[in-house]
Amino acid sequence: MPENTTPEHPVEYSIGLDLGGTNLRAAAVDRTGRMLNKVSGKTQYSEGREAIVSDMVEAIESMRSQFGKENLSGIGIGVPGFISLKEGIIKNCANIPSLENFPIREEIGSRLGHKIILENDANAAALGEKWIGAGRDVDDLIMLTLGTGIGGGIISNGKVLRGVNGMAGELGHITVVPNGYPCGCGNRGCVEKHASATAIIAMAKLLNLGDNLTSKQVYDLALAGNQKAQMIFQSVGECIGIVLAMLINAFNFPLYLIAGGVTAGWDLFAPALLDETRRRSFTFRTTPTRVECALLGNEAGLYGAAYLPWSEKLIPG
Repeated sequence: MPENTTPEHPVEYSIGLDLGGTNLRAAAVDRTGRMLNKVSGKTQYSEGREAIVSDMVEAIESMRSQFGKENLSGIGIGVPGFISLKEGIIKNCANIPSLENFPIREEIGSRLGHKIILENDANAAALGEKWIGAGRDVDDLIMLTLGTGIGGGIISNGKVLRGVNGMAGELGHITVVPNGYPCGCGNRGCVEKHASATAIIAMAKLLNLGDNLTSKQVYDLALAGNQKAQMIFQSVGECIGIVLAMLINAFNFPLYLIAGGVTAGWDLFAPALLDETRRRSFTFRTTPTRVECALLGNEAGLYGAAYLPWSEKLIPG
């Protein structure tokens, strides 16, 4: 449903699209961060690539037709997976395999007749928080997104830090347990395998708390005083704290944000997280470095995608 009515006078705006695991959402956002309108729908993964691409184009066009081509600054799209910036393709997208190695940026840009900026969804979310969320008072921040997996985004000097191939910020694959659980990336002991919602569920099963529990149910058990469930969140906090200490020591940024569904259990894992970060990082102990929860929830990626054209000044390619 629309969040705001159409403005009386034309305004400069951009369009952001967030392709998620369940929903596809697009929004028109003005320069101040005001969401002018939004559309959303279920992602039709089972219908194949053409259906997904057509839905993306239709969602963007619905915003553009409402607010006009002449006032449109740009279009940003956030998608899951490794993004190859040069080719404008998704190199690894386990959730949407039909989009792998497909020139999605050029295809959508061709259908719309407009330049597209393609970005990893976690990077877009970090950019959204920098623009109008918890990071709006800084130019440099790092965000960890704790959900089914663990994603991350690095914002440096107000822009997404992408690296040479566009694959920087894959923070979920930092090693926290040298001989830990195998990860789909080929590594062992990635923080994603030890501190995500999926990891919480796996640990609950190993501790005989139940075979089909959700991470929310494990959280409820911990709140009710179950010591095994509390141990799980203690472990989550320690693992995230190790990663944060590494990042603080490496980047010396002023702000580190924690986002995603697992943050609902912040009160249970934050003490261990902060203790571990403090123990492992002299910088954290001796400077006003902040570790906080993000503010925008699942809207962060949508705002970040919309901000991409202004942040990047329509990068070539």
